[in-house]
Amino acid sequence: MNAMLAVMGLSGGELVLVLVVILVLFGAKRIPEFAKGLGKGINEFKKASREVTDEIERSVEDTPPPAKPAPRPPENQVVAQSPNAPKA
Repeated sequence: MNAMLAVMGLSGGELVLVLVVILVLFGAKRIPEFAKGLGKGINEFKKASREVTDEIERSVEDTPPPAKPAPRPPENQVVAQSPNAPKA
């Protein structure tokens, strides 16, 4: 939590001031509603993320590995002989 506040540049006093302003603007009854909606949104995001991850894993498991190409027969290699070499 402290790391997150440090990134946002908030100190203890500034954080208390922000919380008081939020309480004054929205009232004590609306804040739990916002938190509940935020929690539902986070849960939906996690669920969608999990479904995408599961679908990717299933597609990887269902896909057969690519077939290996058939081995090529050895090519006839012509070995150059020197003109002075004896013929067999």
